[in-house]
Amino acid sequence: MLLKDIKTIFHDELGTMYPKEEVDNFFFMFLEHYLDLERFALVLQPGLTITKREEQPFFEGLARLRREEPIQYILGEAYFMDLKFKVTSDVLIPRPETEELVRWLLEDSLIDNNHDIRILDMGTGSGCIAITLAKNLPKAQIHALDLSLGALKVARENARMHSVKVEFVNADILDLELTDQFDIIISNPPYVREMEKQQMQNNVKDHEPESALFVPDDDALKFYRAIVDFSKKRLKKRGRLFLEINQYLAKETQQLLVDNHFEEVEWRKDIFGNFRMLKGKVSL
Repeated sequence: MLLKDIKTIFHDELGTMYPKEEVDNFFFMFLEHYLDLERFALVLQPGLTITKREEQPFFEGLARLRREEPIQYILGEAYFMDLKFKVTSDVLIPRPETEELVRWLLEDSLIDNNHDIRILDMGTGSGCIAITLAKNLPKAQIHALDLSLGALKVARENARMHSVKVEFVNADILDLELTDQFDIIISNPPYVREMEKQQMQNNVKDHEPESALFVPDDDALKFYRAIVDFSKKRLKKRGRLFLEINQYLAKETQQLLVDNHFEEVEWRKDIFGNFRMLKGKVSL
């Protein structure tokens, strides 16, 4: 079958669901993933054809796209700060906002490749935060925890793929008994309130793990309270806490750090102009 005809079918089937540019992108991502062809291949060779066997993943993927399944789960991979990560339905798909949180951490004056620092990623999911830090800070000791065994399996596979050492721990943020001390703690915990579900796209709320996304409306900061309480005890003096936060609860989350005697509490906006990151330092 002609590849250009398959592309036309993609637009016929998905055109009412997604913008034209996004459908193009889906098709070209399949082209690269399944056939190892660049997107300009059809421009250079408009008569390219593929076999029935080669067609199969295109049409299977198309059916999954019609069910609004994220393309990252269909392909089994996603990118985070230019690194490729395996993703499954056990983990959240890495997002640009979280990249900004990691970049903020890497800019911090505490970071110094000339000495060992200890960093803990709380709620690691695919391991994208911890592994990216390990790649950028080869002398740091990186630890990461998650309650989900499925997520930890994915994270360990990603660490092996990137040839980095991360100490993964199966633990619950809400009931954490680690006795180690850390220089930096970073977390992107669940923070979307149930009331906010209606604002979310179906491909997120219907397919990504609910336990990693949602919190009760009447206890939206429960993970942040646990993280802050743990950080007070386990961060070294002048240690840093970096958090991704719910933009609608930015003031409340900031006040949580202030009430717990964190210093130099600072917000940062994401690329969309929303307050989505928070940083604080443990007092002396």
